[in-house]
Amino acid sequence: MQVLLDQFLDYITLEKGLSPNTRSAYASDLAHFIPFIQRAGVSTLNKLTRRQLLDYLMWEKERGLNASSLSRRLVAIRVFLRYLQQEGLLAGNVTETMDSPKIWKLLPSTLTPAEVERLLEAPKIDKPIGLRNRALLETLYGAGLRVSELASLKIEDIQFDAGYLRCFGKGSKERVVPLGGAAAAYLKKYIEEARPQFDRATQSPYVFLSNRARPLSRKTIWQLIRRCAHDAGITKTVSPHTLRHSFASHLLANQAPLRVIQEMLGHADIATTQIYTHIDAPRLQQVHRQFHPRA
Repeated sequence: MQVLLDQFLDYITLEKGLSPNTRSAYASDLAHFIPFIQRAGVSTLNKLTRRQLLDYLMWEKERGLNASSLSRRLVAIRVFLRYLQQEGLLAGNVTETMDSPKIWKLLPSTLTPAEVERLLEAPKIDKPIGLRNRALLETLYGAGLRVSELASLKIEDIQFDAGYLRCFGKGSKERVVPLGGAAAAYLKKYIEEARPQFDRATQSPYVFLSNRARPLSRKTIWQLIRRCAHDAGITKTVSPHTLRHSFASHLLANQAPLRVIQEMLGHADIATTQIYTHIDAPRLQQVHRQFHPRA
């Protein structure tokens, strides 16, 4: 179970782009949960029952936790179990039938178009590693990929002539994403000019490689983006997911249909994509002024 918890904490940090403080908060809220249910004889989370979860919450209450702290613990457990369910590691989530305060929804952090430009221009492309980093940033933003999708991208997945790439999202679901002109240009330049210097002997199928010819890990990509953001003078916390959010919100701001954005992001539910409508307040005001009779 500890391995699954570590995977979850890496996921919310590296893929969802949550801050180290948020990661620590989740880790703290879940720190007592797993040992408690293990002492109760739960060998796998697939065997966790509603009764055992209630026993845990009652135990925490008897230890002195107030109502708000108990609600936060339940939220952390619910998010953790939901992640395992999405990854196909859990058959059912016992928290879904339990009453609790609504899980708050934080609007995703995004960059302005000007900030994106500064970030993309941060790597110095006169060296192979700089060209690799520029191509990586252009692809991540230009195609709205998840960091795991970028890390697993293979040469055979890119169709330059057709102008798209193929990636595999959650649950290994395949989708096709358009590849913008700038991203395609830098990606092709990197593959032709710089990538051979990273892959002299192994003939790796992966696009983005380290100096040891290994595919870049999610953690390495996250660190790379943080360094580039610092070099670009961006004070916001920037993660791979920040670029994905920016990709979506910039599309919406330029009148792209929500359903099309849903397809490009690989969201199974349109409700997930609709969070971006909350970001683009100026567009909502414009539509209101244009169509509302009392505007």
